Amino acid sequence: MKPLKDILIIDLSQFLSAPSATLRLADLGARVIKVERPKTGDICRQLYVSNVILNEESSVFRAINRNKESFEADLKIDTDKQRVLKLVERADVMVHNFRPGVIERLGFDYESVRKVNPEIVYGDISGYGTEGPWKSKPGQDLLVQSLSGLAWLSGNAGSGPVPMGLAIVDILSGSHLAQGILAALVKKTKTGKGTKVSVSMLESILDFQFETITTFYHDGGQPTERTASNNAHAYLGAPYGVYKTGNGYLALAMGEIPFLGELLGCNALMGYTEVASWFTQRDEIKTILANHLRTDTTEKWLSILEPADIWCAEVMDWDTLFEHDGFKALNMIQKVIMGDGFEYETTRCPIKIDGELLTSALGSPNLGEHTQSIVNELVLE
Repeated sequence: MKPLKDILIIDLSQFLSAPSATLRLADLGARVIKVERPKTGDICRQLYVSNVILNEESSVFRAINRNKESFEADLKIDTDKQRVLKLVERADVMVHNFRPGVIERLGFDYESVRKVNPEIVYGDISGYGTEGPWKSKPGQDLLVQSLSGLAWLSGNAGSGPVPMGLAIVDILSGSHLAQGILAALVKKTKTGKGTKVSVSMLESILDFQFETITTFYHDGGQPTERTASNNAHAYLGAPYGVYKTGNGYLALAMGEIPFLGELLGCNALMGYTEVASWFTQRDEIKTILANHLRTDTTEKWLSILEPADIWCAEVMDWDTLFEHDGFKALNMIQKVIMGDGFEYETTRCPIKIDGELLTSALGSPNLGEHTQSIVNELVLE
């Protein structure tokens, strides 16, 4: 039995952040009823990351809303609103990610919901919180990455800001919301009391940078400096980075520079015996190392470095990764089936419970697919 079996979640959210939270809770066994506006549904249904369309809608929507049910309702129409309130009355959890002020106008703010269901665990995600001058700004992933300082940690010095090529803020804030909801459910079992759990995207991505922000506050106010080349971390010294080889790329984590020089047959590295120099002279060390690694293949360097317990790895693309036995052993890809029979492949939940993979064959719902069956089952008329 999955740990959240019999937990009912009413999900008013859209896009990526909060839906990623309810996806994870669904993977853990919760029943998630996704409330969507008529005709258009979650805007994410038409939010394409490429021209890939799965069963007439966005691959992003299909990926992040699998294992959920779709209930069609217009929250501005009283009859629909009352139906959803009846759902909330029966629920253990309600989730939304509307901008501050919108949820109050719809009548699904925490105080209103708590009157209907005092024991509800109420989760919300905003872009920047409910206070301060940014509270009404759109909580979009790239914009939050840009404001948070994250974009100045990737890429080489002089290359300008480099955002991460994924919706990292959305997924992190969804993960944080799921963590808070799980904690609130534990509290509820002990006290019988409901809880409001709030997460902002900006706070999530700031927390993600805890290591570098803490360093910034304690390094004498020095500016954050990326290395001129082969940067993989704005603070770590050489050799930390990604290097081009004769036939690909090699990632190197921490390692003693003179020892690397000895292993690789690079005499120019042997003189950097002081640990401090690996930081203060990291640009010149990385240049020497980069020029040397280009002289032979990734496989050759790995055959030398790995037996010596140097932390290193080939930099793979997806074609290479997906053919590797290391990936195949994880069984990370699952096939799911929609209610109309359409099948597609996507990732599974990365969590194991008692050694068992958490998988589900249920794909994402078509808009309003479960409305009538939910009405009949829960007697919402």
